[in-house]
Amino acid sequence: MAIENGKGGEIGSSNKYSKFKAKMTGSLPVVLRVAILLATGGATLGMGLNKQSKTAVVAVVGTTPISQTFVAQFQDTPAFVYFVIANAIASFYNLLVLVLQPHLKGKAHNIWVLIFDMVVMTVVATGAAAAASIAELGKNGNQHARWNPICDNFGAFCCRGAIALAESFVGSLLLLILNVLSTVTLRKNVAAHD
Repeated sequence: MAIENGKGGEIGSSNKYSKFKAKMTGSLPVVLRVAILLATGGATLGMGLNKQSKTAVVAVVGTTPISQTFVAQFQDTPAFVYFVIANAIASFYNLLVLVLQPHLKGKAHNIWVLIFDMVVMTVVATGAAAAASIAELGKNGNQHARWNPICDNFGAFCCRGAIALAESFVGSLLLLILNVLSTVTLRKNVAAHD
């Protein structure tokens, strides 16, 4: 009788929606982790392989120009080194969680994964912030300290560094979203068992 009145279709439709919602909610953390892995991995490689050389004439002795090659590379700045290490840690951690995901079932594992996710998010965010402050200094210099900007001489180095910074900030934002999603899911699971 309910099927004849059209109510049966609504129940079936609601059931399909619930299954779809559950499937999407279950796969969203995996999708986020893959996106985080791509963002932080790209940031690691982008900054880790970032190097530019430039040869300039520094003096002229008689009629002979004396030139020197200047190199800009991430290893010259501790903030960039920390940036590369932070993003490499985040990439490795998320790859490890993706590989071990089928074995990480249960509340105890979920709590530890959530705690490590928060730590990794903090590490990535601080690495990106430290690198961004040095990048700003490289772009604009500091007139009070008489530090000249370098991006007018090493444009490709600064451009690749900016792309790596953007990837790292995206990875940090995705880690924040993953942490919020994991906290809400864990809270719902705890509330359901109470």
